[in-house]
Amino acid sequence: MEAERALGLAARFVTGYLYDPALDPRSGLTTSGLEGAGSTHAWTQVYVPGAGWIELDPNNGIVGGANLIRVAIVRDPAQAAPLTGTFTGTAADFASMDVAVRVTLE
Repeated sequence: MEAERALGLAARFVTGYLYDPALDPRSGLTTSGLEGAGSTHAWTQVYVPGAGWIELDPNNGIVGGANLIRVAIVRDPAQAAPLTGTFTGTAADFASMDVAVRVTLE
C-alpha cells in the first residue's frame, strides 16, 4: 500500500477472506496455490485513473478476482480491527473461541 502511495496513487487497506477452491471439498482439487486462504487475509486496493479501484493481493499475485471477499476497506490498517470489545468476568469463564467460515451457494 505504501509502495502504491509512493508512486502517487491512492491506495487503501482491505481485510477479509481469501477463498481457495482447493480447500472446498466439493471442488475435487487437492492442491492449493494460494497463500493465506481459509483464514483472515489482507490486500490493497489501488485507484487507477480511468479504471477505478483495483484489488491487488501481492502475496498471491492476484489482480482483482472473485476469490477476495471484502469485510472492511480503510485508509490505515489500524482502522480494520476485526473484533473489539470488553469482557467482564474471571479468566476461567472464557477459555477459547473458534470461528469457522464456510462459503455456500444459495
